[in-house]
Amino acid sequence: MIYTSEQIKKLDKITRLKIINSVTGIKPGNLIGTIDNKGQTNLAIFSSVVHLGSNPPLLGFISRPKGKEFGHTYRNIQENGQYTINHIHPEFIKNAHYTSAKFDAAVSEFEYCNLSEEYLKDFKAPFLKESTFKMGMCFKEAIDIKCNGTILVIGEIEHLLIPDTAIENNEVDLELSDSIGISGLNSYYSLKKIESYPYAAVSEVPEF
Repeated sequence: MIYTSEQIKKLDKITRLKIINSVTGIKPGNLIGTIDNKGQTNLAIFSSVVHLGSNPPLLGFISRPKGKEFGHTYRNIQENGQYTINHIHPEFIKNAHYTSAKFDAAVSEFEYCNLSEEYLKDFKAPFLKESTFKMGMCFKEAIDIKCNGTILVIGEIEHLLIPDTAIENNEVDLELSDSIGISGLNSYYSLKKIESYPYAAVSEVPEF
């Protein structure tokens, strides 16, 4: 199957969303937890979390604020500057998926989707108790992406919680952490480690 740009534009909305959201391959599946200044919590699924740098440890994700009924995650981050990123595990994929529904701001997805809030001392944003791999983030900056009206939200890792069983040779093994990946809008994948190679130095590149 070959699609031209014109054919892509003519696809119905849902088909286009499913195809274009899949072309990058498997993406990380995360739930982002936030809270507003009135204490109302929010939990939303994202597949756009990306590594931006290790020193300082920066992560980004794409937010799509489109009006009062959207963008609760971004608005909460703007209010208090903290949020959490929580890996999704097989035991609660279905619960995680339905946080993508467009709930009213007064509804907590934690409660509605039968998931649990968890807090660390002196950190305001809620973590997901069911997740064993999670990060507490401090907001750093937001970059407007003008061509489609989205926002790249950048934060620094302030707390990093990783299960001991997921660390091997000082590396994170996502298969051992039982984290899941996402393709498209609604397909979830387990992650299997295939191989591991040493840091690539020109002097050590093998002959192929």
